[in-house]
Amino acid sequence: MPLRILVLGSAAGGGFPQWNCRCPVCELAWAGDARVRPGTQSSLAASVDGERWLLLNASPDLRQQILANPRLQPRRSGRYSPIAAVFLTNGDVDHIAGLLTLRERQPLRIHATGSVLELLAQNSVFRVLDPAFVETIEARLDAAVDTHLGLEVTPFAVPGKTPLHQEGADVLVGAETETTVGLRVAGAGTHFLYIPGCATITPGIVARVSDAPLLLFDGTTYTDDEMIRLGLSTKSAHRMGHVQIGGPDGSLQKLADVRIGRKIYIHINNTNPVLVQGSLERRAVEAAGWEVAYDRMEIVL
Repeated sequence: MPLRILVLGSAAGGGFPQWNCRCPVCELAWAGDARVRPGTQSSLAASVDGERWLLLNASPDLRQQILANPRLQPRRSGRYSPIAAVFLTNGDVDHIAGLLTLRERQPLRIHATGSVLELLAQNSVFRVLDPAFVETIEARLDAAVDTHLGLEVTPFAVPGKTPLHQEGADVLVGAETETTVGLRVAGAGTHFLYIPGCATITPGIVARVSDAPLLLFDGTTYTDDEMIRLGLSTKSAHRMGHVQIGGPDGSLQKLADVRIGRKIYIHINNTNPVLVQGSLERRAVEAAGWEVAYDRMEIVL
């Protein structure tokens, strides 16, 4: 059986259009412009048997995503879910808040690094995840995890930062620790890489993604100062823990000569013009062999 990946959500935190935003790209979405597709906050689901699914991050929009994807809906009498486990890449709100949707006394395994599990343990709201049903399993960097779903997941450090809700006065951006990880997901004789947050393209990142059959990579903004120019934030993409797509230091240029089977941008901010079909930026990424993820996109390896 093949390895199947469902893009449950393709957007960055806040979704697209963002509920309180009228930036030029959101304006098109609010107007119903056919050149853009609304998107929920980023998350994937993967399976090799089509029956049991592993979530990669748990979006705040998870309930909406389950309603939109019949394969994740209960198919037996009583309480049952095809969602068997979750693997978290960091402790950002847009990656952990969906765990609260999974609180209804349903057997579940949560895989994450020690620092992310500690974050969940310290926040009392996550106590609604009944430990009689929900098992938390610590994952170690560069150690393969058998999810018991026919999928083996290996977390690896990528340049990142602490979650926004844990930031202090001084924020270190670009450190490679277990706070922010990418995932190598293997099954059915193949594998893919999922890196929804990455602050810098390093030689280590290039080595990791080389020869990957599929890469789903951080596409948050097109330029580093995108949100600053629009008057929406005082923070650059790098300061938020994300590498821009365009420019000499962007992922489009830095990964241009790397052999990758299929390349897809995900975790795309509402301000990013690659969301607009036919835009200069969209044409640039497509000319370089990249795709732009969208909700309910299905990939088969």
